[in-house]
Amino acid sequence: MTDLDFTDRVERVEPSATLAISNKAAELEADGVDVVDLSVGEPDFDTPQNIKESAERALEAGKTGYTPSQGIPELREAIAQKLQTESGLTQYGPENVMVTPGGKQALFEVFQTLIDDGDEVVLLDPAWVSYEAMVKLAGGSLKRVDTAQYDFRLEDALGDLRGAVTSDTEMLVINTPGNPHGAVYSEAALQGVRDIAVNHDVTVISDEIYEKIVYDGVSYTSLGTLEGMRDRTITVNGFSKAYAMTGWRLGYFAGPEELIEQAGKIHSHSVSCAVNFVQHAGIEALRNTDEAVEEMRQAFQERRDMLVDLFAEYGKDVATPQGAFYMMLPVDEDDQSWCEEAIEEAHVATVPGSAFGTPGYARISYANSKERLREAVERLDDGDLL
Repeated sequence: MTDLDFTDRVERVEPSATLAISNKAAELEADGVDVVDLSVGEPDFDTPQNIKESAERALEAGKTGYTPSQGIPELREAIAQKLQTESGLTQYGPENVMVTPGGKQALFEVFQTLIDDGDEVVLLDPAWVSYEAMVKLAGGSLKRVDTAQYDFRLEDALGDLRGAVTSDTEMLVINTPGNPHGAVYSEAALQGVRDIAVNHDVTVISDEIYEKIVYDGVSYTSLGTLEGMRDRTITVNGFSKAYAMTGWRLGYFAGPEELIEQAGKIHSHSVSCAVNFVQHAGIEALRNTDEAVEEMRQAFQERRDMLVDLFAEYGKDVATPQGAFYMMLPVDEDDQSWCEEAIEEAHVATVPGSAFGTPGYARISYANSKERLREAVERLDDGDLL
């Protein structure tokens, strides 16, 4: 067999650390091992019934063919309405929206459209693992700003961010509420981001996939609503987290019409369009699911509270997340070895913080029942891992 000559862009990308842990957990479970999986980045709830029924009706109505590449007009209208009324992003109409097969595809298309070889992208660490891979695939370079030293508070890291962003910076990525830390950036912190972006004429991706999962009455601010950010912010969102629709693969991004037009070239030549009947289910999710979303949010908050208290009982202080369903547990400096021991010996799956650019931590997902979360902490303690 002839040796394949792989491209430089694919060889500079590492496999997903989160998927590697999930695969290891699946292998152990296939061998009959009971694994408490705290590595997964998806809600443990079923998709709300009304969304599933909407998809069934769409299937029965024959909504199984191609759609306009940008998305069906009804969904783009519903997304634009949501962005205007809920997020305060009055600049977006249906023409400013691209519907994609998942939020990950939305981010991929934006990076591919705006980042050229050598372009600098600034990330706030810890950062979701796929940002780095997407920037590398686009040929960009990375500069990283550590927020862990400030317990993930962006307002305290603004000085470091100011030092990192220069005239050479093409893009800044903001993810709030964030994965893997669960931090929700205050409006004051985002005002600081605005000042930096405007001063250096930087485009900002605002990844808002966890926007509906916030706690303690925290006020959420969409970056594109701030003065000066209207035309330099690209807002990315999707249906996976808030509506428990991870496997449905439905997301979107919103930005200037010229971005939609140019990104549409990548979109049409790759994925063509999001699934037809899934798009119809997305309309239902946006319009009639507030009660189910709130029930899931409350359950996540109760689990967060319990887990923070449990770790405190075992002498482990964690920064209390105000959003998403993750927290960062301080562990050994060699977090990779700690996570390997946790899954192999205690049979608890977590993700090393180094995968997110922040060694010395393990990401804990509390998208699991209270009983299993409690059992996980006890197993870690029994294995002398706490």
